[in-house]
Amino acid sequence: MQPIILRNYQRQAVEATLSHFRQNTESAVIVLPTGAGKSLVIAELARLARQRILVLTHVRELVEQNHAKYAALGLQAGIFSAGLQRRDSQHQVTFASIQSLAGHTKSFSETFSLVIIDECHRVSTDENSQYQQVLTHLRQHNPALKLLGLTATPYRLGEGWIYRRDYRGFVRDTLSATFEHCIYELPLSQLIREGYLTPPVCIDAATRHYDFSQLSSDRADNYDTDEVNRLLHKYPRVTQAICEEIVEQAVKRKGVMIFAASIEHAEEILSYLPQKQACLITGNTDTAERDQMLQAFKQQQIKYLVNVSVLTTGFDAPHVDLIAILRPTRSVSLYQQIAGRGLRLFPGKSDCLIIDYAANGFNLFSPEVGSPRPAANTEPVQVFCPECGFANTFWGRTDDQGQVVEHFGRCCQGLVGDPPVEPCRFRFRFRECPQCNAENDIAARRCEQCNVLLIDHDDLLKRALSLKDAKILRCAGMTFSLQDKRLRVTYHDEEGETLSESFDLSQAAQQRVFNRVFRRWHDETKQSRIRSAPQALKVADQLKHPDFVIARQRNQHWSISERLFDYSGKYRKAHELY
Repeated sequence: MQPIILRNYQRQAVEATLSHFRQNTESAVIVLPTGAGKSLVIAELARLARQRILVLTHVRELVEQNHAKYAALGLQAGIFSAGLQRRDSQHQVTFASIQSLAGHTKSFSETFSLVIIDECHRVSTDENSQYQQVLTHLRQHNPALKLLGLTATPYRLGEGWIYRRDYRGFVRDTLSATFEHCIYELPLSQLIREGYLTPPVCIDAATRHYDFSQLSSDRADNYDTDEVNRLLHKYPRVTQAICEEIVEQAVKRKGVMIFAASIEHAEEILSYLPQKQACLITGNTDTAERDQMLQAFKQQQIKYLVNVSVLTTGFDAPHVDLIAILRPTRSVSLYQQIAGRGLRLFPGKSDCLIIDYAANGFNLFSPEVGSPRPAANTEPVQVFCPECGFANTFWGRTDDQGQVVEHFGRCCQGLVGDPPVEPCRFRFRFRECPQCNAENDIAARRCEQCNVLLIDHDDLLKRALSLKDAKILRCAGMTFSLQDKRLRVTYHDEEGETLSESFDLSQAAQQRVFNRVFRRWHDETKQSRIRSAPQALKVADQLKHPDFVIARQRNQHWSISERLFDYSGKYRKAHELY
């Protein structure tokens, strides 16, 4: 048996896995950049295993690649993949494609101790998905089944991070975490700095590029093909000019990969490239023809490889040193996978030129991930938690001096305790329970404390709109003033309408009401309690105004009944009116 010679970070990833699963059975993720050698980590973990393990992935190329690394040690393992024409199921270690296994789970009725999923960012939380169905089947035979994922991109478009807790001491702000822990992560910059990957030279094409900004897309990043083609028909000269520039840039390059937006687009691109030096691969390409073209490209018999959504993972051609992106994407994961095709080492290769002709705008080293970007003029900002002091990173807006004026964080991502193991419970944005005043996530339907049903903000507004004695104000701001020693709060909309209410802050009960309503404001040290009107006036510009104010008519006056903060429903906010 040949020993595996692991790089330092690969050994650390293996040790982190062993340490984690010795302590508990909660699912875990290892994050390694494309080209870091995830297959070697998988092979070493499989070699060390004493019980049955299953290695899953979504494409046959990765099944074959991961199996080859393990077999190179002189060890035997099974392959369960229709694309590779093998259905082995009795080995201690089995490498399988999820598509093949999902339809034949009965072949795997034995007990497995560990499932390893390569490219695990593709695992959906949908219980009807193939991955979840397979995991449910395996857990019926072993409720203590351990689950390990490996990926270069630990996030899903529209859902955010795929894990909840990070080994560096914080939790992720995510809508649905497939995995519980991230136990090891290696930054792309470190891998390049240590000489294990080729440095990228990233360029956003300034003049010759497409404008895909008006395209509509769903959460899965699927653009309507007809809509894409209609837009591209407006840029025939642009496509030709781009291809001419690619050919010019490729004169001193070894291998060029071009990512097209559609099959029609790819065929047009191919027509502008040197015919004997270029080929096109799509999902419709015959398997034998595809293998023949890929082999010719890897042997540098062909210089230009055009593809449509088929070579983003599982394809390894180290000589590639020019990546041209001519397709739009909202997925930072996909962008990183595309760029990763050109970062592997190769003799005589000093860098990889990555040109984005689609103005996708991602930063390869610091991708903006997590919750969806709330608006085009937002950027990642640092926000300290007033309770635990953790430095959160949220989407937000800054002023001319770089000071944060607004952010869209929901809950602190820090961990507290000794040692820090529990998530900090501080909420920057929340829904207050009218029954017990507990703070809940803004998307919660029932109170986490008393389980009372929380009335939806849209239902509140709809109900108020149907009442003759109700008034709704879309609040664009608020002002404070003193009136007979009482603090008067006036809410303004953009058309000059107002609603007002007063608080006697000399009374303890009124203090509690005021602080409960306006308890969130910027304070770098701690969250203070306002106890007087003069104190409130001093921090007036720091207090957050509601998005909507609902009032009911009482005699000749309007009495405020509801203040809706952090509204995100179908009715527009005042500052969104144009």
